[in-house]
Amino acid sequence: MTKRLPALALVAVMFAWASAFVVIRGLGPHVSPIAMAEGRLLVGAAVLGVIWGMNALYNGGAHLPRGRTLALTVGYGALWFALYTVLVNAAEQHLDAGTTALLVNIAPIIVAVLAGAFLHEGFPPLLVVGIAISFAGAAVIAFTGDGRRDGAGVALAAAAALLYGISVVAQKLVLRTVDPLTATALGAGVGATVLLPWAPRLFDELAAAPIGSTVGVIYLGLVPTALAFLLWAYALAHTSAGVAASSSYAVPALSILLSWIFLSETPTAWGLLGGALCLVGVAVARIRFSSSGRRPGIGSTATAARPEASARPTATPAGASC
Repeated sequence: MTKRLPALALVAVMFAWASAFVVIRGLGPHVSPIAMAEGRLLVGAAVLGVIWGMNALYNGGAHLPRGRTLALTVGYGALWFALYTVLVNAAEQHLDAGTTALLVNIAPIIVAVLAGAFLHEGFPPLLVVGIAISFAGAAVIAFTGDGRRDGAGVALAAAAALLYGISVVAQKLVLRTVDPLTATALGAGVGATVLLPWAPRLFDELAAAPIGSTVGVIYLGLVPTALAFLLWAYALAHTSAGVAASSSYAVPALSILLSWIFLSETPTAWGLLGGALCLVGVAVARIRFSSSGRRPGIGSTATAARPEASARPTATPAGASC
């Protein structure tokens, strides 16, 4: 059962992040992008901070990053938790939930390039093919359809994917010496601090919005932020890059399904085709595990609680987080 925990964590993360795209879309008419991001991070950072503090007391102290590791933590906290979240919120002012999730999936290309350039990772052929197929599916969704998409939304989602890709590489480096809980709690705290000047606007907008908007913001902080990012950091530290990458491609398909059910955003034929291509890419990316003698979908895990047991970091080609 222990060996399955990282895979189960990834499943929970995918559902949580997919639901976030739908909730963000629903909150858009009532809460502005920056205020929504700050509310989400305030809740998430508070929950994670309490869990981190209790864990530190139980274990007799906390291991805090220093020097370069601290700088990387602050960096991905500002870029990923704060600015990325704002950009996704803004993109969904222009795009439907499923389309935004699909566009953010250009992140694996960015991570793969960064990993190849700076972390000396190879490019397994089937993984590259799988990413290419899924990216093609995202392109089909983004640039065809019923006119609900525009250039501003595409640009915002693409910029979010760029920040996501950079931040995943930074977080993986941090996870060499910092446990997932600390890495996640500090990142969320940095993000909430960066957006703190917009806290008054958040409270003003929530006061004027339906009560459901407040519930939605709290949900974003509790589930897709506190729970999902913590589980993601755990899985990132204990799961191979290919498994994390392939599982991430389930987010757009789930987002399309959930937005269809809860927002009545009916997928077009092109949307269904693009989603199918994304899932095909998942299957192709996972074939490489079978060919190397491993069970499909089960990657190598770290031998210790932290990934510093590895000789070098491995960047995860991330998909659509939210």
